[in-house]
Amino acid sequence: MIPPRLSWLLEPDGVPIQLSRLFKEAGHPLYLVGGSMRDALLDRPHFDLDFTTDARPDQIKAVVAGWADTVFTIGEAFGTIGVVKNGHTHEVTTFRSEVYRDDSRKPQVVFSDDLEVDLSRRDFTVNAIAVRLPSPELIDPYGGLVDLSAGVLRTPLAPEISFSDDPLRMLRMFRFMASLKFEPDPAALEAVVDMADRLVIVSAERIRDELSKLLVAPLPGRALLGMVRTGLAAHIVPELAELEMAQDPVHRHKDVLRHTMAVVDKTEPKLELRLAALLHDVGKPATRQFSEAGATFHHHEVVGARIARQRLRELRYPKTVVADVSQLVFLHLRPHTFKMGWTDSAVRRYVRDAGHLLDDLNQLVRCDVTTRNKARAQEIQDRIDQLEERIAKLREKEHLESLRPPINGNDVMAFLGIPPGPHIGVVMDMLTEHRIEEGPYEPVEAYRLVRKWALDNGMEDPGETTE
Repeated sequence: MIPPRLSWLLEPDGVPIQLSRLFKEAGHPLYLVGGSMRDALLDRPHFDLDFTTDARPDQIKAVVAGWADTVFTIGEAFGTIGVVKNGHTHEVTTFRSEVYRDDSRKPQVVFSDDLEVDLSRRDFTVNAIAVRLPSPELIDPYGGLVDLSAGVLRTPLAPEISFSDDPLRMLRMFRFMASLKFEPDPAALEAVVDMADRLVIVSAERIRDELSKLLVAPLPGRALLGMVRTGLAAHIVPELAELEMAQDPVHRHKDVLRHTMAVVDKTEPKLELRLAALLHDVGKPATRQFSEAGATFHHHEVVGARIARQRLRELRYPKTVVADVSQLVFLHLRPHTFKMGWTDSAVRRYVRDAGHLLDDLNQLVRCDVTTRNKARAQEIQDRIDQLEERIAKLREKEHLESLRPPINGNDVMAFLGIPPGPHIGVVMDMLTEHRIEEGPYEPVEAYRLVRKWALDNGMEDPGETTE
């Protein structure tokens, strides 16, 4: 007997029934298992399904041949065959046991003929529930249904065994905490404290992918705080733990760590923005100074941007992500200077420096306000409103997104009669700076500036142009 919410499993034309019948005809059982089974029980969307069987990869390929629209074998070494059917990708995996050797970054995969052994080696009991098909039979040897109902993350075997088998499960536990809003079992948390350093054998790419999923979950703040408390974060972004100490014990400057988690939770669940929120204050511990006025963190955005680049590169994030996140960290204090009054050129420079990150930067600045002082919070929000109004007004008058001079490098070379070289870059920078400071101008003004530059630098007079 299965719950009514799983009735879709029995639809004759559905993937579970079609696929399980094919495996039954081939003499192999098939089970829906893992995250797709968990999400189905929670009434969460479950378009891409995970199955397990005693069939080996070659046998799986033979069974799905002719039925699947496409077959992927990228995970075959780990026992997984991907099949695409009606636009959805499903995975069929041989019963297995994954164990990391003490010094290995890759799991040693051992296939099994026993479902319960396979389930025992899964990360958490809520992911160790299976249903056999086509005649449905619910299998839950480790109490996953009870834990699912209670919202608890518990390992099927002792957590020391589970986390030793695959240390990434420690990070995945916090990811599920953020995405499912479940609570880790106390024994699992204690095991993370004792075993956090074992994460070093996991590849940077696997850690990156798990961290990214955690960050775009609905409420990552508490999970990130748990990672810091257990020492796991020290092996990913060690500066996070230092944020808790980056406060003023005399004047009771706010807890930078909790502030950071609040900013992460407030931002839109977009990876680059959430990464910037996580890292925007990591430069504070290195720049903290005390005075009679309290704690200061001068230039922490510069130091923070450098740290962000280093950490994201170590985690093998794409270059575009590294560049965007570090730029957001670097610029996140810039809008606060608006309280001193911005000229049109300052607004242009802000738009130019932010580039395609302008909306994300403004959102980060808004979310960076976590003070309980309502008047202070409103003052900052009003300031950003005013800045955005100024940007909108300038956009009506000029093309802010393209702060280019009216002539290009080829025009400069033709006018000066010189070949490509560093001089051209210097001239173009000068013309761009004039565009930012003075606003749009005509080509004749650009050529006048180039002529003056040439004369000031001892070059022959190129003459004038009326273009």
